[in-house]
Amino acid sequence: MGTISPFAPKQLPHLPVIDGVRIAVATAGIRYAGRIDLLLALFDPGTAVAGAFTRSKTASAPVDWCRAHLAHGMARALVVNSGNANAFTGRSGRATVERTAEAAARAAGCLEADVYIASTGVIGEKLDAGKIAARLPGMAEKAAPGAFEDAARAIMTTDTFPKLATRKAKIEGVEVALNGIAKGAGMIAPDMATMLAFLLTDAAIEPHVLQSLIDPALDGSFNAITIDGDTSTSDTLLVFATGAAARRGAPRIARAEDKRLEGFRAALTELMRDLALQVVKDGEGATKFVAITVTGAETREAARTIAKSIANSQLVKTAIAGEDPNWGRIVAAVGKAGEAADRDRLAISFGSIEVARDGEVSPSYREKDGAAYMKRREIEIAVDVGVGKESATIWTCDLTQGYIAINADYRS
Repeated sequence: MGTISPFAPKQLPHLPVIDGVRIAVATAGIRYAGRIDLLLALFDPGTAVAGAFTRSKTASAPVDWCRAHLAHGMARALVVNSGNANAFTGRSGRATVERTAEAAARAAGCLEADVYIASTGVIGEKLDAGKIAARLPGMAEKAAPGAFEDAARAIMTTDTFPKLATRKAKIEGVEVALNGIAKGAGMIAPDMATMLAFLLTDAAIEPHVLQSLIDPALDGSFNAITIDGDTSTSDTLLVFATGAAARRGAPRIARAEDKRLEGFRAALTELMRDLALQVVKDGEGATKFVAITVTGAETREAARTIAKSIANSQLVKTAIAGEDPNWGRIVAAVGKAGEAADRDRLAISFGSIEVARDGEVSPSYREKDGAAYMKRREIEIAVDVGVGKESATIWTCDLTQGYIAINADYRS
């Protein structure tokens, strides 16, 4: 890890125990000596699971495993390692996943189909399954409720702080808890999921209902962030629902349209956005947190595409890093997005400062005001493209020398 992000929380949130979940971590020496790099989570029988994964055509072996087993809808164990992504590792990678699943199933006393696996780290290097399999029996024995901070630290790679969040919701008057951990700082441009994120709840929700909640929540969270425009081979989001709240009188939800889910749906969406924004705030080398909102687009998807074009523009991101209010780079990013935009109605604002309107610099704009605004740690850029009524927001960060240094030395 390099310099701690300026957005790192002064105090990490305390996550409550989730009934039906036990956690253990270990130092397996997968890439770095003396660093926690292995997580095992065990779930009570009857735990439902849902998820989403990268659409990358070079997805990792663990992604293939999880995707193949997700329809089963039930989970008893989760194994996650950091330091090695087990991606682009061919037959060896598949064999490693299979051996890990076998060892985890034996340790947890469950079917291999009930085991979910995720890996993060360097691509193209073989992962020694023996380092993982040898530690799982002991981890299963010592697994205990809580330990979410340890779990979040175990899945970190270039992250500078662990990412945790918690929410509560009521289902027919019974309170349920939702906890989440995530990792990610580079290779962030999610496509259907995030880098790695694991959410746990004691709510009693059937797998297909849980799955129906994920995509809408992703849309305004993990799929609305970008750090560098590079989608990972390992993107994995998994949500586990133990159902333990049923013992306290919570109903078992079996229909996606059940109105009793409204509070839970809102809490899940908030939790996912919280984690997603933490990922952006820990962007490799980041010094600025940036919200880009596009309005006046033909469709919501068009607004997202334009906002992503701005957010992923290296020229825009380096200007922000240099605290240069170079709004011309924003105009260029809008133009290259490939979506409808009226050049002569284009409007741009930095926070409350009107920079441009009707396709040219605003009469009230002063460069010194824009420069002063760019010195802020958190920046809001608003663009109206003047062709419709749809809008979208994408969150990103600046691009600094720190990003280059981290990635130039990543395998060293």
